Amino acid sequence: MRFDVWAPDAGEVEVRVDGRAHDMEHDPERRGWWCADVPAAHGSRYAFALDGGPPRPDPRSRRQPDGPEGPSAVVDHERFAWAHEWAGRPLPGAVLYELHVGTFTTAGTFDAAIEHLPHLAELGITHIELMPLCPFPGTHGWGYEGVSLWAVHEPYGGPDGLKRFVDAAHAHGLGVVLDVVHNHLGPSGNHLPAFGPYFTDRHHTPWGDAVNLDAPGSDEVRDFLVGSALAWLRDYRLDGLRLDAVHALVDTRAVHLLEELSGAVDALAAAVGRPLFLIAESDRNDPRTTDPREAGGMGVHAQWNDDFHHALHAAVTGESQAYYADFALSPVTAVAKTLRRVFFHDGTRSGFRGRAHGRPVDLTTTPGHRFLAYTQTHDQIGNRATGDRLGASVPVGLLAAAAALVLTSPYTPMLFMGEEWGARTPWQFFTDHDDPELAAAITRGRRREFAEHGWKAEDIPDPQDPATRLRSCLDWSERARGPHAELLAWYRRLIALRHAEPELTDPALDAVHVTVGGHTLRLDRGRFRIAVNFSPEEALVALHHPGRAAPTGYVPVAAWRPCPPPTDTGCLHLPGHSVAVLRER
Repeated sequence: MRFDVWAPDAGEVEVRVDGRAHDMEHDPERRGWWCADVPAAHGSRYAFALDGGPPRPDPRSRRQPDGPEGPSAVVDHERFAWAHEWAGRPLPGAVLYELHVGTFTTAGTFDAAIEHLPHLAELGITHIELMPLCPFPGTHGWGYEGVSLWAVHEPYGGPDGLKRFVDAAHAHGLGVVLDVVHNHLGPSGNHLPAFGPYFTDRHHTPWGDAVNLDAPGSDEVRDFLVGSALAWLRDYRLDGLRLDAVHALVDTRAVHLLEELSGAVDALAAAVGRPLFLIAESDRNDPRTTDPREAGGMGVHAQWNDDFHHALHAAVTGESQAYYADFALSPVTAVAKTLRRVFFHDGTRSGFRGRAHGRPVDLTTTPGHRFLAYTQTHDQIGNRATGDRLGASVPVGLLAAAAALVLTSPYTPMLFMGEEWGARTPWQFFTDHDDPELAAAITRGRRREFAEHGWKAEDIPDPQDPATRLRSCLDWSERARGPHAELLAWYRRLIALRHAEPELTDPALDAVHVTVGGHTLRLDRGRFRIAVNFSPEEALVALHHPGRAAPTGYVPVAAWRPCPPPTDTGCLHLPGHSVAVLRER
């Protein structure tokens, strides 16, 4: 088979396959590339040596059976026997479920996760969003320090394990989305700088030198990233990708990497005959991220909306620290704005940032499904000092209210694993580095970070302690106990309503109406009224607009707590910490 590698500055390169060294030659058709035809088969171990240096794994490795520092292995993707045909599921109308393979079960493998797919299908989920799967040091970690962007973490089950999971998910009608990290790579096992200018000191990020998207040599680096993205979608039959922190992709070229990537994904979708999509995590509050390319945008198909999360979090928790401060001044009003206009900061001043932030969304031309709505994510839980979930401290009625706003919003809903039953297990930051100096530095840095906010060092979980990961695993037995079972039934009811009622997935943002009255909020979605009471006291919620004739009546289709029928004047007496969904007759 042919082995090739991009090493533009090397004077000589050899590939070592199954213990034997073979000289490589310049590829006459690709500048900076080296190639060699060498006997090999599926599973053969190989590595590259540059200018007599140590053997290093392939930057485009499809498998790292011994971890990031070990040799690569040949993968023949055609050997896997897919059992189920799959026509794909598009993003509009989707309900996503963010899942971390290593803590979804205590076993922490793809095969163990497969056992719970019936739960997700019954819940009404349409797509599973897997957190990063690229190889990282040790067995357990979040996955955001991956180094081989084409390979699958071996302890999870490797390439075939992922294929088994995707095939099983498709059998249940579930699409699969993968979180990929293009803005940085982990420190351990990162050999890319030895091969070529994958990074540049022209730009800097929180993780050091930026990935080289616009300096000399960047053509090959961009091809590396785009090629990796397409490989996940093609070789593993994935339905979409979530792009981590795209605001950290510093690119001054006329065609931004995101635009190039979205064009390549759309072309692949046309070629394979099934829908494929990209979801960006962006801190810019810029609708141009998801605007079509022909309209001057990047053409990414959707983006996370942290403003919606922050407003809703402030409303149900009362927290006002850090970036929540901007939303905590009037949290219910902030929720209303993010339901009506997508971004809270849409050119307005952010006190947290000390400057204006964001850009308005064109409500007449932008479909709501381009924005993801959520009450919890891995970031918003795991980056808290102790990784506590909302279910650990927020009254269950407010959890129900928040779920109703997410699942009846004009946006694409996303849940974080276990949220549907109000899981009280924390989700903490954990690592498994075998470099003792790096491990100690991570622990010190984590404790120093939160000490600045008044936390005692001993109260911050040690990321390297195996108990930290174990505490973060879901307790599936919670589903059958106390308020957890009630909340799970509530999520199932709301998701079923969303799937059954087109008005609840209507993406027309200019048709959304929200009314705030003190601690209450009413969301209008066509004939539906979603009434929320954030206060612990009973409140009166008007179900129609002042000055307009009241409808003939309302039928409750879902209510967290029993409440009397609306009055003749169209007002609802709503219990404290509660929510009701009603439909006009």
